[in-house]
Amino acid sequence: MANTAQAKKRARQAETHRVRNAAQRSWLRSEIKKAREAVAGGDKAAASTALREAASVIDRMARKGLIHKNAAARYKSGLNVHLRALA
Repeated sequence: MANTAQAKKRARQAETHRVRNAAQRSWLRSEIKKAREAVAGGDKAAASTALREAASVIDRMARKGLIHKNAAARYKSGLNVHLRALA
């Protein structure tokens, strides 16, 4: 357990960051799942919209450092491959 005031503050900050990161990671995964389900549904317009929203969230999380920029590119590329397969 933290003994100094500084260590106690860092522990409080770490918990706050942990909770926020978990929520954002969940949001990211949900958006990716929505995009995958839209593609699986076969409706190209809905899939395109879902992909655009998912890409926005993916880029935002990469910018914040929640995921690596290469991981973001990989997610977006994979979703795009599935979307193009609909055409």
